[in-house]
Amino acid sequence: MKINQRGKGQKYRKRAWHILEPPTDNPAGDQTSKGRPQPRRAWSILEAPAGEQPSSASESAMGPALPSDHTVHFVLDLALRIGEIQMSTGAGASDVTATILAVTNSLGLPHCEVDVVYTSISVTCHRGTETSPVTALRVVRFRSLDYSRLTAVEQLITQITRGQISAEEAYTELRRIASAPHPYPRWIATLALGGMAASVAVLIGAGVVTALLAFLTSAVIDRVGRLLNRFALPIFFQQVTGGLVATLIAMAAVGTNVTWFGQPSLVAAAALTVLLSGLSTVSTVQDAITGYNVTAAGRATEVALMSAGLVTGVVIGLNVAVLLGFPATGLPEVIIPPPEALPLLVFAGASTAGFFALASYSKMRPMLVAAAAGAVGAAVFNLMRLFGSNQITATVLAATVLGFCGGLMARRLKVAPLVVAVSGITPLLPGLLTFRGLYEVAVGEDGNITTLARAIAVGLALAAGVVLGEYLAQPLRTQLGRLERRLAGPRLAGPLRPAKRRIE
Repeated sequence: MKINQRGKGQKYRKRAWHILEPPTDNPAGDQTSKGRPQPRRAWSILEAPAGEQPSSASESAMGPALPSDHTVHFVLDLALRIGEIQMSTGAGASDVTATILAVTNSLGLPHCEVDVVYTSISVTCHRGTETSPVTALRVVRFRSLDYSRLTAVEQLITQITRGQISAEEAYTELRRIASAPHPYPRWIATLALGGMAASVAVLIGAGVVTALLAFLTSAVIDRVGRLLNRFALPIFFQQVTGGLVATLIAMAAVGTNVTWFGQPSLVAAAALTVLLSGLSTVSTVQDAITGYNVTAAGRATEVALMSAGLVTGVVIGLNVAVLLGFPATGLPEVIIPPPEALPLLVFAGASTAGFFALASYSKMRPMLVAAAAGAVGAAVFNLMRLFGSNQITATVLAATVLGFCGGLMARRLKVAPLVVAVSGITPLLPGLLTFRGLYEVAVGEDGNITTLARAIAVGLALAAGVVLGEYLAQPLRTQLGRLERRLAGPRLAGPLRPAKRRIE
């Protein structure tokens, strides 16, 4: 972007409408203490007392000409497309709002208002009392866990807010990011999901053969889901199919009575953990805490629907297994591992988070950071369990540590905290507890729902702990604590600091 030099080396950027429109004569404005004309911006007019509002006849008092409709639409479309990518990859509504305001502010638009309602984003640009506001809306039509695209958008946002790229260049770069293919072929993501299931199986006490069976089961579920996706089958029925396949494979292995299978029911628990990892629980709790209740309700409905599909598939599978005569015993308990198993559990936690990041198309740096987060979460959780804490307390503490470390260090490593948070909690997801609870509801005689309620509590504790950790990290960030305490909530994506309005 072209920089104009004025005064004693002070730099001033060209505004967005100067980029798109020919230069015009600058009318006289207010006088500064040094005698230079100081033009009044549109937001100064809006905030002035009623008696000081300029009339349409006294246009010279308004300073430079306001941006045209064409310019405002261009910048708003750029900001909305950025917000759409963030929203589709799981960013919270507060993050999307802060990002859009920072982008429009950095590109020179006057006062803007943003409204996010989960399936759509609308922005209104106010240009004073004499000019009509401009409103733009964009619908979020897809959901996709592509962390490479989210990371690229984060870097683009940084360039925009720092004035390192023009509006046209940013728009071109954004179109390239949105249309770019995934960095890895789909079969690598399938293998990553299988590796994640095998790592989860080790976390909950499985042996080598059981972990291998979990690998194959999750890989089969992913390929079946890809096949169903080609026919545009709703995600609810894909979750039903995934839960059904996982349960039938596990119960069939139980029915073989082959001793080298170990505990085949752990296969279903590992597969359920993989299916639960795609739920946007963290963003749901973040939106609820930060006051975006409509968006939080929409996300909660989606999470509930996907969970209901998973429950339906597991219950159908368990009832089919009973009809086929498979044994209704052999479900493992949630046990506290011995101290000598801690290094193996930490390694399994790191591999679980790393494989999830790889399955979400993360590149090398975010994947390594996610693996480190998974190791930290697994270490804190299992240490707390060794010291006698219950599962919910240990989960809250581990998730809080993850949110704190992610909020404090992720941006220094050029990784979005959202990637660290969502990937880091995958080793702590209550897959085994969920399977036991559904088994008790579907097969048990008394229909006890206590275990299932504990699984739900663990899931909420994970999300709340991550958001709490991000809050606690805000005041401790070097040179940013004072600014971030003014923000409305934690930042898991988008800019950390609000863009400053610059006077030409």
